[in-house]
Amino acid sequence: MTSDHNSLIRTVDLNCDFGEGFGTYTFGQDTELLQYVTSVNIACGFHAGDPHTMRTAVNQALAAGAAIGAHPGLPDRLGFGRREMSVSASEVYDFTLYQLGALQAIVRASGGRLNHLKPHGALYHMAGRDKTIAEAIIKAALAVDDQLIIYGQSGSLILDTAIRFGIPYASEVFADRAYEPDGSLAARSKPGAVLHDADEAAAQAVAMAAQGIVYTPDGSPVHVQADTICLHGDGAHAALFASRINEALIAAGINLHSPSRMLRE
Repeated sequence: MTSDHNSLIRTVDLNCDFGEGFGTYTFGQDTELLQYVTSVNIACGFHAGDPHTMRTAVNQALAAGAAIGAHPGLPDRLGFGRREMSVSASEVYDFTLYQLGALQAIVRASGGRLNHLKPHGALYHMAGRDKTIAEAIIKAALAVDDQLIIYGQSGSLILDTAIRFGIPYASEVFADRAYEPDGSLAARSKPGAVLHDADEAAAQAVAMAAQGIVYTPDGSPVHVQADTICLHGDGAHAALFASRINEALIAAGINLHSPSRMLRE
């Protein structure tokens, strides 16, 4: 997140997915979440979102002072972008470029600046393990703005790719998801994969931010790098989780701040 991952004064970003409604349908607890998070990842129209919801989300985030990121996904609205698809690197490049460009135009028209890119759902996980997918996303980001910060899961291939291409990055961890011993997220179909207790999620966030450790359900420690902590905004109690996580991090002496482009320019 900064040029010094070993700073004695720990600073982390708390991000959430945002603007994931469509047409007359609203989804998530966007307004309530803004008082607790420091950055948002706005759906760009493929898995969720439309021009109106994107513009509304951008203006809400700007008013709250939250950093704005693009959250491009696969063209699978029915599956909310969480189902993997057989797509080529060229298609992923075009999907990402299209969505980035749309959100960037809205952000600029509203007087803001796009801060980061975080792939959504299945695309996120595909980019974490597939070199060609990761490179396609990075190349699209470079084509739009070479200072966009890439959000990717701690230890994943997309972060290695960002380093190789010389593009800024933030290593992401998840407050409300269970981890496997290899550092991957437990599949959503697996019992206990999603944490439903706000205090448990807050404790996990503090351990990741302060100690760089997350524990699997069987108690095994997994080392992670927590530059940014994700809270899923589509949970039934997302605002409560955000509040508890925010309070716990501050109580642990951890500063909350979005990753800054200026630190890398």
